[in-house]
Amino acid sequence: MDLTDAEHLARALSDLLHEARRSIDEGREPPELVARITGHLGCDLRHVVNVAESFPSWEHVNLQRGTDAYLAAYSPGAEWAGVTGPGREHTELVDMLASAARGWERFEPGAVDYATAATGPDRTTEVVSLGLVLTRSPEGVPVVLSLRGPHEHAGPECRLVVLAPDRTSATATRDEVERLMRAEDVYRGQVLSFQWSEHRGNDLVTFLPRPDLDAEQVILPEGVLGTIERHIVGIAEQADRLRAHGQHLKRGLLLHGPPGTGKTHTVRYLIGRMTGCTVIVMTGAAIRFVAQAAGLARRLQPAIVVLEDVDLVARDRSFTEDGNPLLFALLDAMDGVGADADITFVLTTNRADVLERALADRPGRVDLAVEIPRPDAAGRAALLRLYARDLRLTAALEPVVARTEGATASFFKELLRRAVLSALRGGDGTPVLTDEHVGRALEEMLGEREALTRSLIGAGERSPDEDEEAVEFPPITGGGPVPGAYVSRLNLGFDGP
Repeated sequence: MDLTDAEHLARALSDLLHEARRSIDEGREPPELVARITGHLGCDLRHVVNVAESFPSWEHVNLQRGTDAYLAAYSPGAEWAGVTGPGREHTELVDMLASAARGWERFEPGAVDYATAATGPDRTTEVVSLGLVLTRSPEGVPVVLSLRGPHEHAGPECRLVVLAPDRTSATATRDEVERLMRAEDVYRGQVLSFQWSEHRGNDLVTFLPRPDLDAEQVILPEGVLGTIERHIVGIAEQADRLRAHGQHLKRGLLLHGPPGTGKTHTVRYLIGRMTGCTVIVMTGAAIRFVAQAAGLARRLQPAIVVLEDVDLVARDRSFTEDGNPLLFALLDAMDGVGADADITFVLTTNRADVLERALADRPGRVDLAVEIPRPDAAGRAALLRLYARDLRLTAALEPVVARTEGATASFFKELLRRAVLSALRGGDGTPVLTDEHVGRALEEMLGEREALTRSLIGAGERSPDEDEEAVEFPPITGGGPVPGAYVSRLNLGFDGP
């Protein structure tokens, strides 16, 4: 046999095998999974259109809520089904169908895979982690919806897949599910925190309980809390009228001062006051997701984005050879929010002197910087009364106040705890805090062996960095300057008073 005859024979055998395979495929009953889907769609598997959309893993609960709302509107009686077969966790639905149709793998209908997702600080719901449902497009065309949740081998994302006989029906269904996702957004009006894992990236957005604090529980110099509330709460209350008069709503608040003076406590009070507002709290390594947080805030406005200890990120670029990438992300996120967006950025720092000037010298990034100083004598007395409000206290406060100049709220909380412990050791029942109990605790905390403790919780040892020159804000109203409401010259670039 010469070469030409061999080539002809090879082509003939190939054609014969292809025809045999086609005859076998046509004569064989399609697998149940394929038959169920193609029968619903009314078209051959080769003509099925596949449209998919991926979302971050923390959107899984919203994807489920949007899908549930879609089914309630267009297919109230639809039931979910699962898929069994090898490698189903990381195989796309359309690939499962193709493999099953060719007899390569055995994928069949099975039980739905479910997972649990949070819908609040203490509430959860079931979400489909792998399943499909037969439904119809908004125009009534048969379609198939499939949900897939995050998987350890598939990356931190969830996925919506729509199978349809035509692209128009598939995209219309996907768009309607996404619209309902936003309408049913579980994060709206909640207090959220971005959690980060070095192994899995941005694990989830977690829910935090909304604090419930009274103004009397926030001990600040007179007028300081009012200044903060006017800037944050006041603008929110007048948002529509301000917008109608062409005024911007986006605002930035910087709270700075020594550790333990009440910056975080003040933020907690603001969060409690803004009851209808979505709040996103970020700290530590999670600040790298500030762009995602800003996007979520835009979607769920009115919103507050809290960046705690921002000096750990927003250091001056000259401090490092190549600059600070997280700083760029922070500035881009703040600049990327439109001026008319009802979004507040609240930044806290113990080291205002090392902040990048760009954070504070332009309205729209930070337009109010307020120092939360160490409490004066009146403030220290108020803190003692606050933390002793549920205790039986007979000890005189004046000697304690006189000996604790420069101490912060953290110091007084620990002082009273030690006094209570001392009283408990000496008797039964409800302790009564006498001069002896409080005095013993105070002597212990002011002793030489507690020097590091005092430094950690705030007890008056000031560092040279805290003595920088400061300038007062102009009065907000006609009542003179607001005590404590001042910023360093460095922060706002002032050259003179």
